[in-house]
Amino acid sequence: MPNAPDFVGGLINVRGYVVPLADLRVMFGMKRPEPDQDTRIVVMEVDMDGEPTIAGILADKVHDVTEIEAASIEEAPKVGMRWRPEFIEGIGKRNGGFIIIPDLNRIMQCEISPEEEEGPS
Repeated sequence: MPNAPDFVGGLINVRGYVVPLADLRVMFGMKRPEPDQDTRIVVMEVDMDGEPTIAGILADKVHDVTEIEAASIEEAPKVGMRWRPEFIEGIGKRNGGFIIIPDLNRIMQCEISPEEEEGPS
């Protein structure tokens, strides 16, 4: 796509709307496995330059789609996280487990070079 960041690999059609498709693995300098039967596209609304924008995000696998109550979200710990803290909105609790909640608005608004990121590989 012309003038798009490298992690925006193309466009998809979602109910007649043209939607950018982002691959966060590319953004974070990670290898992207070949799509398989578990690969999914998660369509969500993110804030881009102050405008609500529909975007598709590639996911290796989706276990569940749910809402997490704000009261059950806590700040991410300062140590032990493999992701950069500014990209974590919080840690949610659900069914006795923990869910890392990425700050997709912040992630989508910046472009990271692989040498800047210390995330999982």
